[in-house]
Amino acid sequence: MPTEHEAKILDIDPETTERHIIDKGGRKLGQRFMRRYVYDITPGDESKWIRLRDNGNSTTLAVKHITSDAIDGTNEVEVSVDDFATTNELLELMGFKAKSYQETRRISFTLDGAQLEIDTWPHIPPYLEIEAATKEDVLRVAAQLGYSESDLTGENTIKIYARHGIDLNTVRELRF
Repeated sequence: MPTEHEAKILDIDPETTERHIIDKGGRKLGQRFMRRYVYDITPGDESKWIRLRDNGNSTTLAVKHITSDAIDGTNEVEVSVDDFATTNELLELMGFKAKSYQETRRISFTLDGAQLEIDTWPHIPPYLEIEAATKEDVLRVAAQLGYSESDLTGENTIKIYARHGIDLNTVRELRF
C-alpha cells in the first residue's frame, strides 16, 4: 500500500494563506466542493477505512490506513470509479454501510513539486495540507511558507475534530 507524505497546518486564514502561497511562486489550480462517504472495514478499527469521494471533477474509491500521526503515517490505495451514487450502492450490496456523509470545500495549489490544499470542513477552522513525494519535500515546502516541522501535524480529520470537542465518529452527516 503506497505511503502518503502529507502534513497539515491547522487554524489558518484561507485568504492570507492563498496570497502567501502565490507570493512564494505557487500556482492556484482552482476550487471545488467535495462530498464523501466513509465506511468502516472492521467496525471499531479507526486505523483503516474506505472512502468514496466526489471532488467535483472525478470520483475515487480508496482504502486509507493510518499507522501513525507522522508525515508518512498514512497509506492509501485509490482507484477512479465512474459514478458516486452507483459505487455507494455497490459497496452497500457488498455489506459496507456508509457510517457518514461529509462535505468539504477545497482550494488547490502547486508549489515546488508539492500539492497544497486549503480545506474547509464544517464546524472547524480551515487548514492547509501539504502533500509531496517525500517527507523531506513536505518539510521543505512548509519551510518555504515559513512553517517549521513543529507547526505541522499528520493527524487525521477525526483527531482534528476531537481537538474541537467533536467526535466525528458519531456525526452521521457533516454538511455546510
